[in-house]
Amino acid sequence: MSPFGLSMNESSKPSFKWRRVLLKVSGEALAGDQSQNIDPKVTMAIAREVAAVTRLGIEVALVVGGGNIFRGSSWAGCSGLDRSSADYIG
Repeated sequence: MSPFGLSMNESSKPSFKWRRVLLKVSGEALAGDQSQNIDPKVTMAIAREVAAVTRLGIEVALVVGGGNIFRGSSWAGCSGLDRSSADYIG
């Protein structure tokens, strides 16, 4: 068995240890080399990788972090929220 659970069965069709996976993409990963916002090149690279995996028949669930879109620190002072609550919302 290979590192990712890939094996070949008698019909030369790949067989995988996991049929469903959960991928959590952080907001920092989406920003790439930038300090904030979303880098379209990074986003497309991730999308291509996910598409390639789904073409193999694996179901992929995505959780996308929004820390680069909404930061609790930017809301803590101006909204009346305490910092921990603002971070939790972010």
